[in-house]
Amino acid sequence: MDDALILKHAAPVPRYTSYPTAPHFSESVGSADYMDWLQAIGPGEAVSLYAHIPYCDRLCWFCACHTKQTLRYDPVATYLDGLHREVAAIGGRVNREARVTALHLGGGSPTLVRPEDLIALKRVFTDHFTFAPDCEISVEMDPNDLDEARHDALAAIGMTRASFGIQDFDPRVQDAINRIQTYEQTRGAIEAARARGVHSVNCDVLYGLPYQSLQSLERTMEAVLTLAPDRVALFGYAHVPWMKTHQKMILDESLPGIVERFAQMSRAAEMLLAAGYEAVGIDHFAKPADSLARASREGRLRRNFQGYTDDAAETLVGLGASAIGQFRDGYVQNMPATGEYLRNVERSGVAAVRGYRFTPDDRLRAKVIADIMCRFAFSFAEVEQAFPGLAAAVIEEARLFRTRDADQLTTIENGIFRLTERGRPFARPVAAAFDAYLGNGRGRHSVAV
Repeated sequence: MDDALILKHAAPVPRYTSYPTAPHFSESVGSADYMDWLQAIGPGEAVSLYAHIPYCDRLCWFCACHTKQTLRYDPVATYLDGLHREVAAIGGRVNREARVTALHLGGGSPTLVRPEDLIALKRVFTDHFTFAPDCEISVEMDPNDLDEARHDALAAIGMTRASFGIQDFDPRVQDAINRIQTYEQTRGAIEAARARGVHSVNCDVLYGLPYQSLQSLERTMEAVLTLAPDRVALFGYAHVPWMKTHQKMILDESLPGIVERFAQMSRAAEMLLAAGYEAVGIDHFAKPADSLARASREGRLRRNFQGYTDDAAETLVGLGASAIGQFRDGYVQNMPATGEYLRNVERSGVAAVRGYRFTPDDRLRAKVIADIMCRFAFSFAEVEQAFPGLAAAVIEEARLFRTRDADQLTTIENGIFRLTERGRPFARPVAAAFDAYLGNGRGRHSVAV
């Protein structure tokens, strides 16, 4: 890949885990809208739940999540009491005949929660929501938090998918990002999860980290492959110190340049493909038998605030500080600050403070952007059928993009706008061409490669 081409298309753009993106949420959508959207969930409808645990016992400098460090358990226990209250309040507004098909515990570090509190949290969920018998329960795991009692508790709550943050095994890189985690720790935690019946293991690997080189990343990938994860998420480090001030601990001069980042991404992807993994979207890889790979092959791949998913539920209920929910009519986000979140749920059980209500044009562009991010293509006929009277403008934008696409990133054949193999690494900037809000100055984003 030509260096000039990489630099040309590396401008900061959103990751498009939603459209419109979170900087466009406002207080014009709040708790009243949220209540209406919850009560519109019908009997038999599939629902996904996300619960946010915004605490870590150490703060990784690379992290861009809503979290805070605590060396005491008291704040975690207090927060869990509030989360229980919110789960009860929100669950009481959802039709009990709706089926929870997925529960994801994210953070932060959910695995710092004590074993008895993990079990109590799951009990609160099952008391107030109806879980499908085959519900997927996934948990973000920090091997440094895990012991036998926590592994047993995770098995007791029915965890089916474990997601392990690895980032990089190189000691110098780990020291620079404040994430000390040995290969042996990680292997032991994965083996313990599998021994208790977890059927799918995901490993997160980052490129573009401080002091990371092509050679050090190759060594990390070789180690990751010996763990035989079912999925690998290969993310580019998003350096956003203006938003996450702890990232200022990472020196700008320690970071690889854009061309080197691209080389790291390409080499890691090459190694995963050579090992038999299938590429899924822009940054995931999965074994052919994994449900994510199957969803990608069958055109069922979706994208939400947790990234790529095979979860078919249209409704995602977000619980906990900063959590975002997705409904047919829009998005809603809880208060990010934990203190204010707890005060809100103490008053009413509800912590929603902002959101977004979709327009018809939003729905159209959301489909186009999701299709580009998930399938690297969108069909003119499909959008015309789904959005009669609206699709013509987006189709014209696609044709105009193609006429200006001197770099041959895209083609239009038989009424399908498609990214070429050359264009796939630039799916985010191509998708951004259909973002009606990107030019209004709200939000700053990480580089596109």
